[in-house]
Amino acid sequence: MSKSNTSSSWIAQFKPGDRVEVSCDDPGFRGSWFAGTVIRREAKNPNRYVVEYDQLYEDESGEKLLQETLDWIQLRPPPPPEKKKKKVQFKFGDEVEAFHSDGWWEGAITAEHSGRKFAVFFRGSKEQIVFEEKDLRLRREWVKGKWEPPFEQVQREKERSLEKIETRPSKVAKRESSSVSDAKTPENNSTNVGKGKKLSEPKADSNCPKEVMKFTQGMQVEVTTDDDGFKGAWFAATIIEPSGEDEYLIEYKTLTNDDDTEFLREDIRSCNIRPCPAETIVVDGFKVMDEVDAYYNEGWWVGVIAKVLINCKYVVYFKETDEKITFKQADLRPHQDWLNGKWVVPSEFRFL
Repeated sequence: MSKSNTSSSWIAQFKPGDRVEVSCDDPGFRGSWFAGTVIRREAKNPNRYVVEYDQLYEDESGEKLLQETLDWIQLRPPPPPEKKKKKVQFKFGDEVEAFHSDGWWEGAITAEHSGRKFAVFFRGSKEQIVFEEKDLRLRREWVKGKWEPPFEQVQREKERSLEKIETRPSKVAKRESSSVSDAKTPENNSTNVGKGKKLSEPKADSNCPKEVMKFTQGMQVEVTTDDDGFKGAWFAATIIEPSGEDEYLIEYKTLTNDDDTEFLREDIRSCNIRPCPAETIVVDGFKVMDEVDAYYNEGWWVGVIAKVLINCKYVVYFKETDEKITFKQADLRPHQDWLNGKWVVPSEFRFL
């Protein structure tokens, strides 16, 4: 999927002293936001700003705060706090941002623990971390000067969904916590502050988790890759044979070699392989902000419904490429995550 032109008739305007949050598209940092202050606007390029971070430093001493020159599209104002009388009640499936390693990281709540603590799943690192309620906030997008979905709309939708859940038999199967680590507070991470670089995404290590699913020869699966340009996409494949420890030789069902003479084969790590999700029939269609997979360029790409059109068509926004594309409903499916041997469906608040 090629990156679209990010130019727009609407361009964010900031002035010196404005409080902002900064996004980073570097590998390992996608989906993170770091607080800072606008220092000045570049004279030669008014769409670029010099920003000073609140908690990131230039060197090991931690004496001088880090400053960077950034494009306007990487900036947004800090989201306003929720009204106290309408305090957010987090629950399974909520898309949230969790404060970790001096920044806010996008994830989804996958379990609720005692003491108002919640397990958050980070798709990029395939890891869960437990956070206290005070370190979470609902995820929203800053689009053309407005928060989407609007704060009041989110609260009304959450109240309605809570009423529905309370008045019907629960379909949520309780799930045992596994591979869940305790949240690291800024105090516990104090040794990382001041090294002159952004901190890495919450992740235990760069290898696959110890507990991974075993696949058999001939099994139909989907595989993903962290390669630039393909992040967030899943491609149909067949397991050919094990090729090493926690690794399999697979054959793609839609991707071919350079000569287009045969289907492409690759060795893929177990943590980048999952079973094919069961077919899901969407009766009532999708709504704005629903997370979906869109079939595009021979694979399924993770996106968000940005607009509902007539004739069962939808505009889908892909954050990885900052691109919007129109799809028929037949080319969309509800997004699911394969987590600890179960399908997690955040939009429907249940495990399959």
